[in-house]
Amino acid sequence: MNRREHGGDLSAAAGAGTGEGDGADGVLDPEAGMRLKSEEFAANGNRVYLPLAD
Repeated sequence: MNRREHGGDLSAAAGAGTGEGDGADGVLDPEAGMRLKSEEFAANGNRVYLPLAD
């Protein structure tokens, strides 16, 4: 799975993602990104850390 790293260009991620808020479709959805990252961590056997809501 390719993903845009910090400071990366959104155009570099176009077509590389799943379309679920990862910027591949030009729309960034932070909650979808956190959900995908949490699923990736869990799949690797790591604990899932979610940021606290204000």
